[in-house]
Amino acid sequence: MRAPRTVDARGILSFSILDSSGEPLRDYDTVHDKQLHLIVVRSDGSHYAHVHPILDPRSGTWSIPWTWKAAGSYRVFADFAPTGGSQRTLTRTVEVAGTFAPLPASDPRTVDRVGGYTVELQGTMTAGTSAQLTARITRDGQPVTALQPYLGAFGHLVALREGDLAYLHVHPEGAVPSPGDHGGPTVPFAATAPTAGRYLLYLDFQIQDTVHTATFAVDATRSGLGATAPTADPDHSAGHSGH
Repeated sequence: MRAPRTVDARGILSFSILDSSGEPLRDYDTVHDKQLHLIVVRSDGSHYAHVHPILDPRSGTWSIPWTWKAAGSYRVFADFAPTGGSQRTLTRTVEVAGTFAPLPASDPRTVDRVGGYTVELQGTMTAGTSAQLTARITRDGQPVTALQPYLGAFGHLVALREGDLAYLHVHPEGAVPSPGDHGGPTVPFAATAPTAGRYLLYLDFQIQDTVHTATFAVDATRSGLGATAPTADPDHSAGHSGH
């Protein structure tokens, strides 16, 4: 993976994903309207970004213009499915030079305000058990029903375990909307926390062609049966990433 190494330096973030023979992967299935989802977040959970690089089909290289806004250690997640294969996630760490001023550990938070909207995340998480989480979006106390389809749903939710930033797959529930449909005020998701602990959740939703991101911090409690702790990178063995 190649990327600018200092804050405010304009450049390109680029990488390739290698198949089992060591060759760049060039063929991908479309999942949630895109062939690849790139999630970037600093180690303290801040500076989150969900973007979609462009693939050069000749070289198998993904790239996107990139500028870091703050120094620190960043995790970069590539979420994709090879053609005919299962969805998987690969991750790399990028160090950005400069003075790192980490944010304190987050307190539990289930309400966020962004772009004039209030977003409440409802539901509880128990380790090892599928939980329904529902985002409810209002404006000035009134329910919002003008959500537009975004990445094949009325919202896209990413969950990362605080600390090691282990990546959870979160799936939207309900029928897939068609272009021109509108939804809200609620958007349901199904999520399974592998272990007890605090999780950082990032909800992307679109209204009037503008994408907003709401952030939350939710604690998953221990189940009565217990749960087996995964490694820090639970999906990393699914493939290989290149530069």
